[in-house]
Amino acid sequence: MTEPASTRPTLTPLAPESFRSKPWKNGGGITVDIADACQAGADPAGWEGMVWRLGRTAIVRPGPFSDLTGYERLQTVIVGSGLVLDGTNGEIDLRQPFTPVRYDGGIPLVSRLENGPVEVVNLIADRSLCAVDLVAPVAGERLVLTRGIHILYAPGAAVSGRCGSEAFTVPGGHALRIDVDAEGVLAVEGGHALLATIQLR
Repeated sequence: MTEPASTRPTLTPLAPESFRSKPWKNGGGITVDIADACQAGADPAGWEGMVWRLGRTAIVRPGPFSDLTGYERLQTVIVGSGLVLDGTNGEIDLRQPFTPVRYDGGIPLVSRLENGPVEVVNLIADRSLCAVDLVAPVAGERLVLTRGIHILYAPGAAVSGRCGSEAFTVPGGHALRIDVDAEGVLAVEGGHALLATIQLR
């Protein structure tokens, strides 16, 4: 059955050429923004007025994390392993790749690298403006897409699948933005993906 045009998800490829590199908020490294949104009048290359941001960054040495009070963070390792975040209330375990973990961006944290440098993907969002999630679907998995914005990222090899009745292939290092007005279904058929979901309040 073909979906009505009014409810069909809108698929927009996001190539690495459109990504933006910029310093971490605390200046300790560089992040590559895959997709983002900011409040009207805010500098999209800055941190003030950020609504949400999906980015990739390398952590090559232990050090403090940026203070992102008021923001929700979801993070997962995509290259390497053994990342631990130490805080006053204990550790946040990010040792296993492709296992997203959610935590409060305002918690003072210092990274610990048990097996050397890693690369991570971060989804950061102003919790007063939107609700977010980050999952790592595998080949053969089907996910229900709720109304909102979804970013499917292929951090390594290409990812293929179907969104509703439309087939897609996301080359390695690229992403696919999926805007959904009504509930839809995403089927991952090949590759190891990350799927960020953003629902504006």
